[in-house]
Amino acid sequence: MSTEMEVIEEEEEYRWREVKLPLLIPVVKEPEVERETGERRRGRDVLIAIDHGPTSKHAFDWAIVHFCRLADTIHLIHTVTSLENQIVCETTRELMEKLQVEAYQVAMVKTEARIVEGDAGKGICKEAERLKPVAVVMGTRGRSLFKSVLQGSVSEYCFHNCKSVPVIIVPVKGEESVF
Repeated sequence: MSTEMEVIEEEEEYRWREVKLPLLIPVVKEPEVERETGERRRGRDVLIAIDHGPTSKHAFDWAIVHFCRLADTIHLIHTVTSLENQIVCETTRELMEKLQVEAYQVAMVKTEARIVEGDAGKGICKEAERLKPVAVVMGTRGRSLFKSVLQGSVSEYCFHNCKSVPVIIVPVKGEESVF
């Protein structure tokens, strides 16, 4: 009995577009004392995967209220099939600007943003590898375990493939766990 497996090239082309967000937090000089390093440093990096859906917004809200703290930097990431689609990129930039304002108003955190081209799960995992954040926060569509296995799930892919960082999957508001 022979099974065929798809070979995934690790050296795939990796394309992204930085999103220039307006400066909301004034630039201040670094303190004279040496900053803490490692897990206990004051400003942590938190990667939040977003899209234009309500479950993504719920995960963003959860992260801002329950996880982020003063001096953290959130990194918003959105994956698209093509960076050439200006309408999608512009709509995503507008969404990221709105989320930046909300993050600053609620938690006073700095925001950086990037749009990545390609498969959503792979793009999120590559960004996690690049940034080395304290966590990746993302939503889930709330599909049953059966549907998730049959149709695939970005959150499940990240849960199993983001090796360098914990993945926090925020369940759909008012739903039981899908795992």
